[in-house]
Amino acid sequence: MIGIINYKAGNSHSVMNACEKIGVECKYIGGPDDFAGVSAVILPGVGSAKATLDSLREIGVMPKLEELVLKEKIPFLGICVGLQILFEHSEEDDTDCLGWIPGTVVKFNEKNVRVPQIGWNRLSWKRDDPLLRGLNETEFFYFVNSYYAKPADGADLLAAADYDGEFCAMIRRENIYASQCHIEKSGMVGLTVLKNFCGGAANQC
Repeated sequence: MIGIINYKAGNSHSVMNACEKIGVECKYIGGPDDFAGVSAVILPGVGSAKATLDSLREIGVMPKLEELVLKEKIPFLGICVGLQILFEHSEEDDTDCLGWIPGTVVKFNEKNVRVPQIGWNRLSWKRDDPLLRGLNETEFFYFVNSYYAKPADGADLLAAADYDGEFCAMIRRENIYASQCHIEKSGMVGLTVLKNFCGGAANQC
């Protein structure tokens, strides 16, 4: 059973629809008691890092989520802002984030590119991983983001894209996966990533 965290700043319904398309059993997580029976967790994200963190604390899921992900090591997938809040600090509203992964989140340079980045961008893989099974060496995914993560440890980088220079598009650290691009809005390639996480990738964490 895949748990999709449902909070007011998220995009949980789109992720639920994507999971249903690939035939994955899933349910919404709207409070700490809803984690019962969940073997992996997806955290969608739309909006700002601060609003996301405030919403997660408001529904009271953070203590249980940290227990499951950091201690019990169940598979976790963050999407968009769900990636950014995993790092230590975001320039967006000068926000201290979860600190699960070393690094910071910074804004694209508005002097060089349109901010936010909206549209399709090509990813390049930085290492092999079960999450990427069935994909070509380069694939296009859909992005909507003004900020991007800068991992302190390059070994956490799973995929990159180019927008005013190379930036972090996907990460993995042990059981923690995250994607800056919206895999739930990226057509068949996004559904492939989601299926890999819900199946093979999650089982190999």
